[in-house]
Amino acid sequence: MREGTAPLIRREDYTAPAFWIRTVDLTFDLDPAKTLVINKMAVERNPDQPGASLRLDGEDINLTRVLVDGEPVSFRVENQQLVLDNLPDQPFALEIRTTCAPGKNTQLSGLYTSGGGFFTQCEALGFRRITYFLDRPDVMSVYKVTLKADKLKYPVLLSNGNLVEQGAIDADRHYAVWEDPHPKPCYLFALVAADLVSREQRVRTRLGKEHLLQIFVRAGDLDKTEHAMQSLMASISWDEIRFGLSLDLERFMIVAVSDFNMGAMENKGLNIFNTKFVLANPATATDVDFGNVESVVAHEYFHNWTGNRVTCRDWFQLSLKEGLTVFRDQQFSQDMAGSASARAVKRIEDVRTLRQLQFPEDAGPMAHPVRPDSYMAIDNFYTATVYEKGAEVVRMMHTLVGEAGFAEGMKLYFQRHDGHAVTCDDFAQAIADANPESELTKRLDQFKHWYTQAGTPRVQARGSYSAEHKTYTLHLSQNCAPTAGQPAKLPFVIPVAMGLVAHDGRNLNLHLEGEALPIGTDTVLVLSEPEQTFTFVHVPVEPVPSLLRGFSAPVVLQAELGDDALFTLLTHDKDPFNRWEAAQRLALRRLLQAVSGHGPAELDPRFIQALRGVLRNAELDAAFKELVLTLPSEAYVAEQLDTVDPQRIHTARESLKLQLAKALHEDWIWAWEQHNDCGAYSPDPVSSGRRALANLALSMLCLDGATRHNPIWTGKAFQRFKDANNMTDRLGALGALVNSHADLAPDALSRFHEQFRDEPLVIDKWFTLQAAAPEKDGKVFARAKALMQHPDFTLRTPNRARSLLMALCQMNPAAFHRPDAAGYVFWADRVIEIDSINPQLAARLARALDHWRRLAEPYRTAAREALGRVMAKPDLSDDVREIVTRALQD
Repeated sequence: MREGTAPLIRREDYTAPAFWIRTVDLTFDLDPAKTLVINKMAVERNPDQPGASLRLDGEDINLTRVLVDGEPVSFRVENQQLVLDNLPDQPFALEIRTTCAPGKNTQLSGLYTSGGGFFTQCEALGFRRITYFLDRPDVMSVYKVTLKADKLKYPVLLSNGNLVEQGAIDADRHYAVWEDPHPKPCYLFALVAADLVSREQRVRTRLGKEHLLQIFVRAGDLDKTEHAMQSLMASISWDEIRFGLSLDLERFMIVAVSDFNMGAMENKGLNIFNTKFVLANPATATDVDFGNVESVVAHEYFHNWTGNRVTCRDWFQLSLKEGLTVFRDQQFSQDMAGSASARAVKRIEDVRTLRQLQFPEDAGPMAHPVRPDSYMAIDNFYTATVYEKGAEVVRMMHTLVGEAGFAEGMKLYFQRHDGHAVTCDDFAQAIADANPESELTKRLDQFKHWYTQAGTPRVQARGSYSAEHKTYTLHLSQNCAPTAGQPAKLPFVIPVAMGLVAHDGRNLNLHLEGEALPIGTDTVLVLSEPEQTFTFVHVPVEPVPSLLRGFSAPVVLQAELGDDALFTLLTHDKDPFNRWEAAQRLALRRLLQAVSGHGPAELDPRFIQALRGVLRNAELDAAFKELVLTLPSEAYVAEQLDTVDPQRIHTARESLKLQLAKALHEDWIWAWEQHNDCGAYSPDPVSSGRRALANLALSMLCLDGATRHNPIWTGKAFQRFKDANNMTDRLGALGALVNSHADLAPDALSRFHEQFRDEPLVIDKWFTLQAAAPEKDGKVFARAKALMQHPDFTLRTPNRARSLLMALCQMNPAAFHRPDAAGYVFWADRVIEIDSINPQLAARLARALDHWRRLAEPYRTAAREALGRVMAKPDLSDDVREIVTRALQD
């Protein structure tokens, strides 16, 4: 839609459809220029809406015929809907014939071509670009699909469900018939027709049934699919053991495609993935890539039950499937990590993502509840709030009812709602009903404020110790800042996992006043009022409170802890998350002092010594050390400030990072020497952690060497770059050169490109590394802008566009926010250019200026002008228009 014609959709206006579509029989005659789609449906009227017209959604398709019970009928098309009046009250057959041009579909929504094959993406509203339909998630139908295509060009023909028939049509063409026995909404429909090869594996589930697993990729990529297959098998096993949920089709298929707007899609039995989250081998993928493949494969498989078997009633309930499934994939990844320390590292990484993506969203113009109240373009609400914060809401339920109670709640959820389209309320009610005595059930209505209220709550904590009475009193209070349309917030239910730590390192036993017995060294306090006080008795010494252990709620904790207390937690807290958090707070405190100019811009010896203690601690895992020794990001620092000067933040962070590189020089050498050789490559947590710490040490040594004009470590990094036996170490060494602006960096970049020029995902890394490098004298911005003209760059492949533009505009504040406004001019040009090709991609880039109002001058005025220029474009898509409109609203 153009010209801002899309209406505002409101959750409160939901009504059930006027008709149900019980079965769908689709026939595709596939041709890039003109694909014929024959859609035969069994339709029946909703008796609650007698006399209503049938309105079917459609977009960019050509209608050729409409039949009701085999006879032509009159119809009209208005507002991109096919309208049929005077339909019978009894069930009837509806046939619609349309054509579309997949080869011209640059939006990558609906049916499109990529690399000579056909692929689909129907979530959220892509099915209407294939055929006229009731394109909404509460219309669930049983599908039969017939695919016809050239057998030489498209030897593989896939759709949802089970293959029931295939064969030749003539000498040049063939067909395949697929049936999915499970009712599903149209957003879960998928087809693939392409020249692909597959990795296959047969597995037997705990129910004793055998299933065929297939991963389809382009020829030449088969050697990069083993990890994805292992991840899929692990996911199937984990879901059976943890929740008793088994695979329910004869086969489960994954297809990798280069051109894809999202990470992956959970279409029933036929998951279509961005190649980025399928392909991985040591030569081309990093440890992070291996972890992402495992996580995303698990996520999409878990959707088979939490999203497919039980789906959303409407798109406002998107977190019903996404928040729950993110929680499930996070739990899976922690279980796959194994050790307690590796599990903690995974949790820290998830929280860091939440803070970097979702907390800023809550504080900006796109702030919305986990269950939004309205939208113009639903594609804009595939957000960190719906996904990551939604997962934290589910995690709080898990905390409040316990692991066994949560499993019972999931069991009840499927008993009640399998095969239905339901709401977030239905899920919460099932968890509560299965645990009638839980804290969740006692406060269920209040707990649902997490679904209805936007913003990040702030929890203030203040403690006092009475040596005379041996009591420790903890006062907690909560508040949440106003957001658009929500000037006042009701109190949330906030589980606060906590403990008390003595300054000598003891984790103290907890005994709440009024309770008969102590409760161990951990407990969960439930903050449900604006203010509450908790008193602990029999506390032998003044303690340091360790609050929000494991990050038990998605809140900002404001605790009155001085450096002494934070150093105690960093050194002694048994909760790994809070040890890391203490280090982050200490570092953040020093960064903010440097940015504001209200304190020294130098790191104090105590802080440096504490980090040295972590680095040299033989009992800590290398992965944990790497997290602790990494300073908070520039974006996270900016979130703590009312007025943001990106250049001051960049200068302060780079200064402190350099100080850390110099002060710990000998320690970095030790870390490098102790961790740089992991032997044969394995992506396991221990090996990955060793590589992460070694590469951090190498980057710090190169940074220190560059300022001393000492080429020793840049030379070692260059040699490491050439000799590395895996992509993690090769890219780590290249990053050390590029980020320190070493003289050897251009040669290394050229060698890297030459070596991997035929590996698209690796070349994506090459673009990102250059665009995300620390800015120095405008060189990074100039380089990123020049890369737009590189022969390998294109805006039509989302991965490639993201690799450069998102890296510059969203990952590199100092390069993007320039005093001369060149970054904003570049951004506006790209948003406008991409919007004419792929509105979803353009809308994601548009969000780079969500927080323009908090910028200091001259950035604020220049950013406002850039937003205005985008808004003035007359044929702006609804996706981008909604983002920019929200940003400009007072």
